[in-house]
Amino acid sequence: MQKGQAPVLLAYGFRPFFLLTGAYALVLILGWLGFLFAGWSLPLGWSPFQWHSHEMLYGLVSAAIAGFLLTAVTNWTGAPPLKGGRLLALVLLWMGGRISMWLASWIPTWLVALVDLAFLPVLALYLLRVLVAYKNRRNLLLVVVLSLLFGGNLLMHLGFVSGRTDLLAAGERLGLDLILLLMAVIGGRIIPAFSANWLRMHGGDANWVTRSVWTDRVALMSVALLIALDGLGVSETSLGLIALVAALSNGLRLWQWAGWRVCKEPMLWILHLGYAWIVLSLSLRALAALIGAVPDSAWQHALGAGAIGTLLLGVMTRVAVGHTGRPLKLAPFGLGIYLAITAAAVLRLLVALQVLDFRLGLSLAGLAWTLAFGLFTVLYWPILSRPRADGRPG
Repeated sequence: MQKGQAPVLLAYGFRPFFLLTGAYALVLILGWLGFLFAGWSLPLGWSPFQWHSHEMLYGLVSAAIAGFLLTAVTNWTGAPPLKGGRLLALVLLWMGGRISMWLASWIPTWLVALVDLAFLPVLALYLLRVLVAYKNRRNLLLVVVLSLLFGGNLLMHLGFVSGRTDLLAAGERLGLDLILLLMAVIGGRIIPAFSANWLRMHGGDANWVTRSVWTDRVALMSVALLIALDGLGVSETSLGLIALVAALSNGLRLWQWAGWRVCKEPMLWILHLGYAWIVLSLSLRALAALIGAVPDSAWQHALGAGAIGTLLLGVMTRVAVGHTGRPLKLAPFGLGIYLAITAAAVLRLLVALQVLDFRLGLSLAGLAWTLAFGLFTVLYWPILSRPRADGRPG
């Protein structure tokens, strides 16, 4: 490292935050299973089930969002990346939130909330500053989503302080809905583009991948409407109908991207599979609301373990090599990451549908989840912690 140059791990936002995502996904589920089945006494302070959902949404996913957006905003604007001491400060802020949430019963409630709530506004303000300075108004929506995520996190903290379970549930649902919207927006940009580029480079026809402006609009607007109506407390029937429209339009969107054309490339089919989990989650939500055929936990875990888990790993494994000057190839044994997260998602959904015994199914799902994120952390640590292969900075 040259004098004045940031350490490799702090040279780009994706490096520390993707490694933290992998490691925290491992720690979080192992701690959760230990609490449920091994009698571990954790000083959480919160209701354990709300604590678990909070840390999955506002702890784990927020790290992955930060890693992706800090990297993407540089591509979108040409701005220099956040690095060095400023990036370290943001990393430490996220870590402070996690420590406070794990030790919540030992720390004053106001301090836990203050530390945990600080991360998302700081990240949003940084992105806002860069996007405005470089006149990139198209992506200001993402700042709005981050701000609303802060609102969801605030609702959960207010629910904990006041003992109001309705606020806890509202914060949880808002987090799920907003992360769904983020995945739909970002997935709609990268999945068809990556697929068309791969086909073009491998002798296929990029025109096999199609996009419709109206399909995209309906798909995204229906998800956004679902968030708005959910917050207004409208009837379950209304929510179910909007969820059905969202499922059908996002399903059509996915079909137009022709995922079967890229099935030979694991780093692409995993992204299509992750988006398919979104469609399944919306379909289950519609069934739950309209006819009560499935419990709410089914769509929530199809979205959480399925879509979120799959897309996190699909995006991180691609960005890790693409932004370190390496060929766009899966790391050796990396296919195990994709198979393990798929097994985890299927098993967790079967538990939610009461097809599998709760204790057995949750243990197996947790084991598959820890295998997926553990493999990612071990296999991609050398890539994320070493200089770019092409010798360029970053």
